[in-house]
Amino acid sequence: MITVNIIGSGNVAQHLISVFQQTEDVMLQQVFSRHRENISHLLTDNKIVTDFQHLNPADITIISVTDGAIAEVSNQLPYDNQLVVHTSGSMGLEELNPKNRKGVFYPLQTFSKSKAINFKNIPLCLETEAVNDYAILENLGKSISDKVYKISSQQRQSLHVAAVFSCNFVNHLYQLGNEICEENKVPFEILFPLIQETADKIKTLSPKEAQTGPAIRHDQKTIEKHLAFLDDENKKTIYTLLTQSIQHK
Repeated sequence: MITVNIIGSGNVAQHLISVFQQTEDVMLQQVFSRHRENISHLLTDNKIVTDFQHLNPADITIISVTDGAIAEVSNQLPYDNQLVVHTSGSMGLEELNPKNRKGVFYPLQTFSKSKAINFKNIPLCLETEAVNDYAILENLGKSISDKVYKISSQQRQSLHVAAVFSCNFVNHLYQLGNEICEENKVPFEILFPLIQETADKIKTLSPKEAQTGPAIRHDQKTIEKHLAFLDDENKKTIYTLLTQSIQHK
């Protein structure tokens, strides 16, 4: 049985709380949150602490807070020589206080509190400073996911940047597409099959092979018609930049 403490109450922390409570080989010992009400719907009151001094040592302490707060939180842990990991995709091991053993437990996924998610399919990117600590972190990862990877800080940085392009930027383009549909009284859901097929294709084709549209065809007539249609300068700029990027590749 692996004992776990979680520090945080945001999107990632709440999903970890939920999955660890459903995992037989894990005992979720304590969860720290500055505001008890943020997680009271997930936990019994005796497992929630609002004062760092009330935290007890655990096999693994997971710091799941904003990147800028990792170092501060790590400094306030009341114990030492314990395995302490963070969940950030972009921050290194050096953010963690050296009084404890360091590691990273990074779930590569987009999380929203209101949407349930199946952890079995989520890639977990793991790293530890000490070789001997990797086995226990790997056991924790494999207890909730079928996709566990040993990833260095540099590799994790590259994955995080790639994820911003592949997820966050793509979702912003969905938002722009949705705005265009709303402005012209067209249901955005008409695009759902197209979005799904685009996502499915890159499971069997490289993104380069899957690329379609007027930019890759160098269909300048259609491109100019689209730009003339758009009356928002921001959308025009994004359309032009992405068209040029596709054609450059």
